[in-house]
Amino acid sequence: MRIPLPSDFLSRPLAHRGFHDAAKGRPENSLAAIRAAITVGYGIEIDVQPSADNVPMVFHDEDLERMTGQKGRIKDHTAEDLAKLRLIGTDEPIPTLAEVLRTVVRRVPLLIEVKDQDGALGKNVGPFEDAIGKVLTNYGGNVAGMSFNPDSLMALRRAARGLPLGLVTCSFAPEDWPGVPAERLDELRAVPGWDTDLIAAGFVAHDHNDLLRPRMSELRSRGAKILCWTCRSIADERKARAYGHNVIFEGYNAALT
Repeated sequence: MRIPLPSDFLSRPLAHRGFHDAAKGRPENSLAAIRAAITVGYGIEIDVQPSADNVPMVFHDEDLERMTGQKGRIKDHTAEDLAKLRLIGTDEPIPTLAEVLRTVVRRVPLLIEVKDQDGALGKNVGPFEDAIGKVLTNYGGNVAGMSFNPDSLMALRRAARGLPLGLVTCSFAPEDWPGVPAERLDELRAVPGWDTDLIAAGFVAHDHNDLLRPRMSELRSRGAKILCWTCRSIADERKARAYGHNVIFEGYNAALT
């Protein structure tokens, strides 16, 4: 049985990695960016990666360097060690998912993208999704999970019963996914995850540059809610809203509906 995406995720634009602006001291996926989104009234989209001790950390990249100036992979450092780092140019730490939940405290919807840990969008999943499920226990606010990897969503469904889930999709061009076998990309391009009860997805988050794909029209006609990522201008948003139900945005002030 599909778990529908709560209406709050469709009525507020979703700030990509929080309402970030590095020039104003609000790096992506920082608590400052989270607080800024809450102040405006935006929903929030964040990314999670595991630390070496499997703590869900709010961070996009596998590698630390772009956002902290430090070399190495995030999953090779414990949460305690990561807490000592600062997001580049600021005094902002890398937050844990638990810290983000304590900051949001159910005020706005929170969309969590689980970054692929298999390396090839495959079946090497489970422990990280279990850790996310434990953190979400008893949260009580509007929260949903999504991933490019359908197997990750299957694991998350088992770990967090009742959590609305969505498939992150795009054209899956081979040049954008050098570590993923071509056969897997062909499979994912067809969005098979929508048709399995093992995920019971309630929404699809699709690249706003690829919304004319016939599969998107089909899924929408079958009741899928379509979130469009990542809009970076009012023009992007206007185009996306002609095909989708809401936008994930960054780099401009999206209008509240």
